[in-house]
Amino acid sequence: MIWQTVWAKLLGVCKFPRGEILSYWVRPTTADIGIRAFGKNANDLLKEMTVGMQSILLAGNQDLNSITRKTARWEVSHEGDIEILVVKWLDEVLYRCEVHDEFLLECQPMIKDGLIEAQVSFVSKDEIDFEIEIKAVTTHEFAFRMVENGETITSDWESVPSFDGPGWYGDVVFDI
Repeated sequence: MIWQTVWAKLLGVCKFPRGEILSYWVRPTTADIGIRAFGKNANDLLKEMTVGMQSILLAGNQDLNSITRKTARWEVSHEGDIEILVVKWLDEVLYRCEVHDEFLLECQPMIKDGLIEAQVSFVSKDEIDFEIEIKAVTTHEFAFRMVENGETITSDWESVPSFDGPGWYGDVVFDI
């Protein structure tokens, strides 16, 4: 059991859907908080960035599996830059929590032609204990891009590993 804790600390937050490791790490910033995420494709990266953002908000030691979930289809659109589309999606997730009391737990997003559509599961915000509040998603140091085979994304932070392609990586900083 100890090796699992060490493994989690070395690799960030690891999940094993369909046998694949997909991960995100909270990364240092000057005054705010950020994450670096990796995925095997753009949709997986968007999922990791979304779930990573939501995990930052949570206070520890909560049994989220004991809360009744609801499902829905959420979407956002933006013609043009995919990075702005992703920022709009993350903003929408925060907006739904703040205005509609819908705290996203899981999502299956699909990016296509200036649109993000996602099947989501969410719970009432009132059933969640929050540690911090994210005021905004920023474009400061934002990245959302493919990493070619043989390309390495190096890390400037000891707690965040480097990433060897192929795959996708993203960086996002949140104003708290």
